[in-house]
Amino acid sequence: MLKKIVGLALVIFFVSFATLLKAEEQSSTGYEAVAPPQPTANPAKIEVIEFFWYGCPHCYSFEPSLTTWLKAKPENVDFIRIPAIFNEQWGKHAKAYFTAEALGVIDKIHTDFFDAIQEKKQELETEDQLAKFFTAHGVKEADFRETYNSFMIDSKMRQAPALAAKYGITGVPAIVVNGKYKTNGTLAGSQEKMIDVVNALIKKESGAK
Repeated sequence: MLKKIVGLALVIFFVSFATLLKAEEQSSTGYEAVAPPQPTANPAKIEVIEFFWYGCPHCYSFEPSLTTWLKAKPENVDFIRIPAIFNEQWGKHAKAYFTAEALGVIDKIHTDFFDAIQEKKQELETEDQLAKFFTAHGVKEADFRETYNSFMIDSKMRQAPALAAKYGITGVPAIVVNGKYKTNGTLAGSQEKMIDVVNALIKKESGAK
């Protein structure tokens, strides 16, 4: 009986010690590994993915730092945004993003959509509400509605939750580098430090090619 108790205590000790080591490693590096690593769209490039939600205040406050980084990102980096979908409301905003992307107006709409949700507290969830927003940004209403209700957008809506699950994303903003590493404000220590972690991982992956 004593041997069993001692054995159990040792198992608990080693599991706890391993967990502590993993936590310390994550806190020191600012990231954790994606398990298993996921393939990237273009192996010749370093892929950087941001998972976000328009209704997330942390994503909104991170946006200026991300925008600054995008203006000076390395040439060998492909940047991709993926709206996370964890519930119905997130899905409505994700559908707006995918529609803007398909219409080729994401650069025109992205920042204004964030501002509308976060600052102006506008309700942009129904098709009619979104149609009004898109037409105010120069999109023909018929083009918006056709794209919004298209099979392509439905497919993207089905794929998005699966992508977040593959990378182990449970909150936003989160960034995945080259399908291998992920970071967020907690792992990095702050939103500002997320950029430093991303840059370090890009350098690490660039050196491995």
